[in-house]
Amino acid sequence: MGTTNFGFPRTNGGVPVRDATSSVSPVVEAWATYRTTTTADWPTRRLMRAKGETRVSVVLPARNEEATVGAIVSTIREHLMDRVALVDELIVVDSRSTDRTAQVARAAGAEVVSQDAMTRGLPRLTGKGDALWAGLAAAEGDVVAFIDADLREFRPHFVTGLLGPLLTDSSVDFVKGFYHRPLVGTASVEQDGGGRVTELMARPLLNLFWPELAGFVQPLAGEYAGRRDVLARVPFVSGYGVETAMMIDLLDLVGLDAMAQVDLGERKHRHQDTAALGRMSAQIMLTAWSRLQRRGWATPGLTPESLLTQFRRGGSDTLPNLDREIVVTDVSIEERPPLAELRHRVPRRRVAAA
Repeated sequence: MGTTNFGFPRTNGGVPVRDATSSVSPVVEAWATYRTTTTADWPTRRLMRAKGETRVSVVLPARNEEATVGAIVSTIREHLMDRVALVDELIVVDSRSTDRTAQVARAAGAEVVSQDAMTRGLPRLTGKGDALWAGLAAAEGDVVAFIDADLREFRPHFVTGLLGPLLTDSSVDFVKGFYHRPLVGTASVEQDGGGRVTELMARPLLNLFWPELAGFVQPLAGEYAGRRDVLARVPFVSGYGVETAMMIDLLDLVGLDAMAQVDLGERKHRHQDTAALGRMSAQIMLTAWSRLQRRGWATPGLTPESLLTQFRRGGSDTLPNLDREIVVTDVSIEERPPLAELRHRVPRRRVAAA
């Protein structure tokens, strides 16, 4: 299905035509008004009435998250599985953790699967995107919601908000969460300071090349949900580009009108340092480049350099005059093909070893 234009004119290249008197694309403004809701719009009772025979899976990709994963799992199980039967399946994907993530998650009531077990027989990939793909392969629900495993002070509305549009409107195929992300400093708290990569990398890229996605408040949010048969038709980038690729690919697959967003309130989680954000940004840039190539907007066959050079103070290899150590990281991305193409090669669900 192609992307909708909500009745507004378009250029031959498919980019929305802006009204010269308006600072906001009419497509973005119309979509944001029509497809944005808040968690208050989706009380659990309403979702239970709308659910019918729809099966719901919640998937948490987790790598060394023993400090937070247990509380998230316990909250979902108590409020959305035991008190009401809104969630049918709760899966934690153990992404090669070296701590007690798997044991804590299992004790809290999740079914734990191993990323490597779910991708056995396929090329070995690393990163969050591959854990998400493994979780989708393990899930059996008609609707699958993904929740990051590092959230603190987690509340059930993170799940119910994502499920609301999908359970009540058959024309919605994908829902993205957004929220306030406070950045806690040594002397103050910046209420919306946590989305640094979004503001400095992802949003400018999307506005430049995929302006129809400009209405998403947080395109890199780790909380989102979709219909399983739709998610199974898009590839998953192995690294931090997974959310960027998914947004672009779903726009092409189902169109903007089948995508929605929900205000989830406030998100508290662990923040990464600036060097880590730089590596994340590099993978997002490489992901965007791969999508530009597929559209013919970038030189076919030309692969950008994937080695990122950064500088770190101190260390045993500090160079003279620099007072810094050079650190080189391979930020190349790989992709797991759409699950629908590999379904016959995916093993039956395996529980991760203790």
